[in-house]
Amino acid sequence: MGKNSLTCFGVGDGWPCADRNHSAFLYRFGKTSLLMDAGEPVSRAYQASGLSYDAVDAVFLSHLHADHFAGLFMLLQGMWLEHRRKDLTIHLPGPAIRPLRAMLKAATICEQLLAFRLRFQPLRAAKPVRVGDAEATAFPNTHLGGLQEKCGAKRGRKLVSYCFLIEGGGVRVGHSSDLGRPDDLSPLLAKPLDLLVCELAHFTAEEICAYLRGRDIRRVVFVHLSREYWKNLRRTRCHVARLLPDIPHTFARDGDVIRL
Repeated sequence: MGKNSLTCFGVGDGWPCADRNHSAFLYRFGKTSLLMDAGEPVSRAYQASGLSYDAVDAVFLSHLHADHFAGLFMLLQGMWLEHRRKDLTIHLPGPAIRPLRAMLKAATICEQLLAFRLRFQPLRAAKPVRVGDAEATAFPNTHLGGLQEKCGAKRGRKLVSYCFLIEGGGVRVGHSSDLGRPDDLSPLLAKPLDLLVCELAHFTAEEICAYLRGRDIRRVVFVHLSREYWKNLRRTRCHVARLLPDIPHTFARDGDVIRL
């Protein structure tokens, strides 16, 4: 896969997808590998990659929408059955840790069965997390703002979603996960980026391209396209090419390996 690379295990959006897996991205910086989100069927995609189950050094979950974490249980079961040995830390929104532990227990994925130690660490805004040769910094965004009153505040539960700045091997990557609006990316763009992996489901191409135009970004990879943009991918490519002529960009598919 090369010294620094991104493997797209799933580029689908939050709608049911017949031709795309859901959000899961493996970043490799030298000997360090970070899995960003774990939408289903990440276990199948990971098995097909041929990678060792000890290869992933840490998992980062941006938020607890099913298309970003629902594959985690089968992935962990796979790590158990394939005899993973290396300890694993899952970094995720703090309010999610307790219910996630309960679900794993209910699914009988318990510590007594695992040959590795499974840890959970709450993400902290703007606090870098060092993992081997890489560093990931989470920044809160507005993706879940519209759901807070309906699903969170009435129960006293804060809904949190993050995007990430990932650095390693001399490379700076912005990873959007899901956003509420384009300017959620501002902390990632405070300094030049070698790569921006950007969703295109929660705003229009016009909105995100207007925000990115003229930014110091070497390349943009669009993922998580809305159903309409994906269904008309050829037209979407042409449209974005007109809107964002000054930054090289591509549209990722499941299984794509992108050199960093």
